[in-house]
Amino acid sequence: MAAGWLRALAGDQVNVYTGGSEPGAELNPEVVEVMAESGIDIHEEFPKPWTDEIVRAVDIVDRYGLRRRLPIYPGKRYVDWDLADPAGQDLSTVRAIRDEIRTRVEALVSSLGVATPVE
Repeated sequence: MAAGWLRALAGDQVNVYTGGSEPGAELNPEVVEVMAESGIDIHEEFPKPWTDEIVRAVDIVDRYGLRRRLPIYPGKRYVDWDLADPAGQDLSTVRAIRDEIRTRVEALVSSLGVATPVE
């Protein structure tokens, strides 16, 4: 969800990489649904692992759920978002998680000085 929000809010001003330490076989269908409700289509995304090369290549790493599983490299900015896992949650809960992620992504985008589209 964070990658979807970041792409929607920052457009081509940022490059976004997504991954997980133990990615599943497919995206959570409830996540895809609630993001679509917000006008963000993530259905073509797919679970992929974070690799050491990706962590070394990026400027900011959101370690949501990965705090203990990603190496720390000097010069990287790490953000740790303590959020509920949407897996197995009802749509109402997934919507609340989506909205919290949007708020955090908006703050991140603002901290980068990236212009966002006017709604």
